[in-house]
Amino acid sequence: MNELTIVPKIISYETVGDFMMEFFFNEADLVITNRFIFEPFFDLNDIKSQLLFQEDFGGGEPTDVMVEEMYKNIKGNPKRIIAIGGGTVIDIAKLFALKEPLPIEDLFDHKLEFIKDKELIIIPTTCGTGSEITKISIINLTKKNTKKGLAVDELYADQAVLIPELLKTLPFEFFGTSSVDALIHAVESTLSPSASSTTQVFGYKAIELIIKGYIEIRNHGSEKRFDLLDDFLMASLYAGISFGNAGVGAVHALSYPLGATYHVPHGEANYAIFMGVMNKYLSKKRDGEIEVLNEFLASLLKCDIDVVYQELEKLMNTIIERKPLNGYGVTIEDIAPFTDSVIENQQRLLKNNFTYLSKDDIYNIYKSLY
Repeated sequence: MNELTIVPKIISYETVGDFMMEFFFNEADLVITNRFIFEPFFDLNDIKSQLLFQEDFGGGEPTDVMVEEMYKNIKGNPKRIIAIGGGTVIDIAKLFALKEPLPIEDLFDHKLEFIKDKELIIIPTTCGTGSEITKISIINLTKKNTKKGLAVDELYADQAVLIPELLKTLPFEFFGTSSVDALIHAVESTLSPSASSTTQVFGYKAIELIIKGYIEIRNHGSEKRFDLLDDFLMASLYAGISFGNAGVGAVHALSYPLGATYHVPHGEANYAIFMGVMNKYLSKKRDGEIEVLNEFLASLLKCDIDVVYQELEKLMNTIIERKPLNGYGVTIEDIAPFTDSVIENQQRLLKNNFTYLSKDDIYNIYKSLY
């Protein structure tokens, strides 16, 4: 059994200034970023690289249409792809490190050859995706009306660069949705049947850092997060190492139709599904790794095991309030096609479930959250 794989070289700097003293952009670089992230920290006059701003091609999470339009606007043949941003920017940059990523639908259906011919450097500006360390890119395939993940070794970054200062401009709402995403990455991957004792070290450490951080924020207010940016950035990385090796499961699988259809941000969509999946697991199997996880959570939350998920939800709701599915516009008629979409398109994730979930189980999870 493979215990652990970490491909990118991990580098950290406290500030952008420290980073710029050692890193040099050049004319053969393509930088993919957002203006609101890039301009407060980097002097455009000092950057001779080609710049692509994601928002010029569409808002929200990446779609096949957005990615293809961006790719058509690349000038020349860059030698390095540098991603400075959150999950959307990073997922796009990974694809652009490939020799031929278009058409996107064919790429995600494994109809194209995967050849990486550019160096890839990823600098995350949120504390959620962990994507800087993984080989996964997730795109909304508009024709299929679902999100789909591509996981191949060619999508690994060469360098993952951590700069906590870049998180300072992250509004609390986005801090919340991204860090909740990291927490769910860690929980799902520690429960995955593909987890090893080594990957679980990273998963449990991520859970510990995030929950302790949430308790501090609950007790001292949202501004407290600025004292904890190092912890949350590292927790995101640790969760990325854990799920990059062990995978995520039903929470992510069931969240994809919600995100694709109603454009719910990824972390928020995961949280909308999270408790439904955990409760279903517990109704089917209470021993094994979930028992270990529950004891660990109870020790962090200082509560009895039998109320651990109620207490966890109370804490998470101080960061981002969980809404019922109908609060996003979901109708009761959506539940059957959502279920069919998960069964058809998300087998890559469902194989990582803590215990088997049938089609009826998935339908009933959605119904319980409606």
